[in-house]
Amino acid sequence: MVRMKSPAVVVIGDLVGSRRSVDRRALHANVSRALRRVNDRFEGDLRLTVGDEYQGSFPHLGAALRATLALRLALLPAADARHGVGVGPVEALSGPGRIEDGPGWWAARDAIDAVERAEGRAATRTLRTAYRLTDGVDGVEPAAVNAALVGRDAMVGRLSDRGLSVLAGLLSGMTQREIAEAEGVSTSAISQRVRHDGLGMLLTLDADLGELR
Repeated sequence: MVRMKSPAVVVIGDLVGSRRSVDRRALHANVSRALRRVNDRFEGDLRLTVGDEYQGSFPHLGAALRATLALRLALLPAADARHGVGVGPVEALSGPGRIEDGPGWWAARDAIDAVERAEGRAATRTLRTAYRLTDGVDGVEPAAVNAALVGRDAMVGRLSDRGLSVLAGLLSGMTQREIAEAEGVSTSAISQRVRHDGLGMLLTLDADLGELR
C-alpha cells in the first residue's frame, strides 16, 4: 500500500570529504547534535540514514533553505556539507520504519547530485546547495532561488574561521557584543569583521530566503 501526500519540502544532505576524517566517531556525534539543533530551530525532522547521509522534511521552503546554511555553519570548519532541496509529492510506503519515496525525494536527489557535479568545476566549486521543483507542482521557481544559493555559498566559502563563527552567532540571534564576549575580542573587532566579510548581506539573504513558501 502506498499513500501519496501533498507536495512536501524535503532535504537530502551528506558530508563533503568525510572519509578523510581522522575521528569519524566524533564527526558522527557532531553531525547528530547539529541535526537536533537545526530540527528544533526550523521545525524539521532531519535524521541520519546511511553512512554520512541524512534526510528529512520542513514545513516550507524558506525553513529548509535556512536550515541548510545553519547546518553548514554548525559543522564548519571541521567538516562541510552539501544539500539538495526538493519540492514535490511524497509517498509513504507501508512497512516498518519511516520509509518514503516519490517525486519530492527524486527532486532532492537530483539537486544534491547537481551540487556534487558543480564542485568539480572551478567556477562553481564553492556551491553546496541546490533546489529542484517537481514538474507540474506549484511552487517557487528554481532559477532565482538557485542564483541566490550560488551567491550565498560562494560568500560562505570565502569566510575565515572567525567569520564563520561570527555569522553563526548573528544568525542565531546573538548581538555583536555577545559574540565579542564569547570570542574574547572587542565589539569593534566584531563590527569590523561584519563589514569586511559582508556578513550583513548574508544576513539579509538568509532572511529573504526564509520568507519563501
